[in-house]
Amino acid sequence: MKVTNRVAVITGAGSGIGRATAHSLARRGCHLALADIDAAGLQETASMLGHMAVRVTTHALDVADREAVRLLPARVLAAHKRVDLLVNNAGVALGGSFEQVSEDDFEWLMDVNFNGVVRMTRAFLPLLRQSDEARIVNVSSIYGIVAPPGQSAYSASKFAVRGFSNALRHELDGSSVGVSVVHPGGVATAIARNARVPRGTPDDETARGRELAEKLLRLPPEAAGELIARGIEARQPRILVGGDAKVAALLERLLPVNYWRILKKAAAR
Repeated sequence: MKVTNRVAVITGAGSGIGRATAHSLARRGCHLALADIDAAGLQETASMLGHMAVRVTTHALDVADREAVRLLPARVLAAHKRVDLLVNNAGVALGGSFEQVSEDDFEWLMDVNFNGVVRMTRAFLPLLRQSDEARIVNVSSIYGIVAPPGQSAYSASKFAVRGFSNALRHELDGSSVGVSVVHPGGVATAIARNARVPRGTPDDETARGRELAEKLLRLPPEAAGELIARGIEARQPRILVGGDAKVAALLERLLPVNYWRILKKAAAR
């Protein structure tokens, strides 16, 4: 897929993988409509892209806000006249076992990580269908391939993104709209530091969990963004980002029930 002079909408573009993906697409000459709930981070991303010869617009957006999502396509269309790529990257994290996580927190995470993807896809699909070649890129996770303990809510949301993306790809087969699902491994973003924790969790336990997560988040976001951009160009239906994601995908395929025994031993080391 040639992304030069195309228009991409990217959620969660104020930092991390979203920002890095925006950079990689801009270097290829793709115009950008960047969205994020973090207005300051969004403006920082736009400023970093200011020297590139592409049109960049910013849109403050909470993907959990149904009305705001409904209004966004018209704003993007007015600024860019077309949409060819939709990168659903916005997401949040929530630690804790199922019994620790409150119903409200569980629903909050699902509303952003899964319902946000569905809302954005529903809102922009009519515009994407008008393109001669378009693509929906939904960011799942390594935890949309394997499901470790303490991540019941997050894994549920990311498995849901994976299933939705795969079914949507089959439904759109033969049309001008393709679908990719992205499974990043440990990318060095702020997601662990910003993760919500169950109420009443001791501070030392929270600190240990975040310290462990930080150790696993090693791939630079810039490398992740470049791999995603290459996957889009290659029309890959599944984009695995990082060696850990590739290993997890292989283990899950070979040992769909017992993979955790091996990963648990590796984590202990």
